[in-house]
Amino acid sequence: MDAERISIAKACQEGAHDNSLSFPEFVGKLIAAGFEGYTVDYRRNAQAFYLPDGDSVVLEMHPYAGSVAANFDAAEVERLVRWAQANPADYSYVAFCEKAKAAGCAGYLVSFLGRRVVYFGRTAETHVEHFPK
Repeated sequence: MDAERISIAKACQEGAHDNSLSFPEFVGKLIAAGFEGYTVDYRRNAQAFYLPDGDSVVLEMHPYAGSVAANFDAAEVERLVRWAQANPADYSYVAFCEKAKAAGCAGYLVSFLGRRVVYFGRTAETHVEHFPK
């Protein structure tokens, strides 16, 4: 992957972490750079960004407190997504990640093509969220 796209992925990752980019802004920048999606893996503490030609880059993420709970609570993950979408004053991506891990979310796959996010637990249970229109 070329250095410019890696730089964009890193900037988006940092923007999410420090709340300088909203999810729509984050997605918009990645799409504009030609990415078709990404994966967050809380167990590996890594994020992979994918191009349509199969090329990808894996970046380490900031460590988020806590471990991934054994049981996946889809209702809690859905509540966390609604919290993020509302973007209240107490929202932060760091808090979202920590709460998602506590709800048993081991990671998530974002598909720009499919306009959805698939959250998954350690036992491969899933919760699917479609992008808002």
